[in-house]
Amino acid sequence: MGKHAIDIHRLTPSERLDLIDELWSSLEDGDVPLTESQQRELDCRVDRLAETGPTGSPIDDVVGRLKAPLG
Repeated sequence: MGKHAIDIHRLTPSERLDLIDELWSSLEDGDVPLTESQQRELDCRVDRLAETGPTGSPIDDVVGRLKAPLG
């Protein structure tokens, strides 16, 4: 595969984020091999999710807290 010449410093921050998204989306299962330790950790997390269900906060709540004044 030939190397593409991209001067990332000429891209706007938005264009760089789009490039990151495009690169990330291009990866498929198996493209990045996991170590045994990483696979065990992922398996553990999937098992915990199956037991407890999703935890966390909806994005709207998080954004609201971030935008709220301090204090």
